[in-house]
Amino acid sequence: MADNSEYYVVKKKAVPEVLLGVVEAKKLLETRRVDTVQEAVDRVGISRSSFYKYKDDIFLFHDNSQGTTITITFQMDDEPGLLSDVLKTIADHGANILTIHQSIPINGTASLSISIQILETTHDVSSMIRMMEEQRGVHDVHLIAKE
Repeated sequence: MADNSEYYVVKKKAVPEVLLGVVEAKKLLETRRVDTVQEAVDRVGISRSSFYKYKDDIFLFHDNSQGTTITITFQMDDEPGLLSDVLKTIADHGANILTIHQSIPINGTASLSISIQILETTHDVSSMIRMMEEQRGVHDVHLIAKE
């Protein structure tokens, strides 16, 4: 059976519970809060076979993104200071902005694309994207590339 190394970025709400359980069990083992796989799977309520079947195929996005570049696109209202607020969110998470492309606002809305370098010191990328999504005046945030 060939290894199919395609990757998808999916929001947590679309991930089956068993896969979320695998991620939690891996965290328990990595942080040494449990000593065995059996203890980890018992605590999160999944089977050992599910853990072993998926353990190498699921991981938190930010755990595997260090040293990479991500590109995020979104729409933004044409309001003074709004772009500055978005950039502050990125800076507050310790990421490095590589490029910013912004269209001329049409009907009060601009399209943006920001390439961001994820560093060893970057905090939770998922949290950063979520904060951007929740920001007033920012719409349709999408992670479109990971290099």
